[in-house]
Amino acid sequence: VQLQASGGGLVQAGGSLRLSCAASGTTSSSYTVGWFRQAPGKETEFVAAIRWSDGSTYYADSVKGRFTMSRDNPKNTVCLQMNSLKPEDTAVYYCAAKFRGTVVAVSWDGMDYWGKGTLVTVSS
Repeated sequence: VQLQASGGGLVQAGGSLRLSCAASGTTSSSYTVGWFRQAPGKETEFVAAIRWSDGSTYYADSVKGRFTMSRDNPKNTVCLQMNSLKPEDTAVYYCAAKFRGTVVAVSWDGMDYWGKGTLVTVSS
């Protein structure tokens, strides 16, 4: 399974960005896909997750109400809509997938596949 994240960029505080994660190499819906981020000098942290089979989602408290994760089955893509962005959202964002995972139990080290990151910079 290969994952390709895209959509990062520079945005002012209060603005929006939409990240995409395109999956290839599988047609299975038995995956949970997560978004993680790593800010400079900090550990990688969980942002959001979606279970591909039923679309159930789970969010970190820091992004709840601002970020929305969705999936596009025909395109084999998951998206992260980020609204009301804050400078503290600045980080490299990664998507990762776990076979038969659950949205409430994803962790960076527990995923099976990882994509390269995309940089999000939020200016104040």
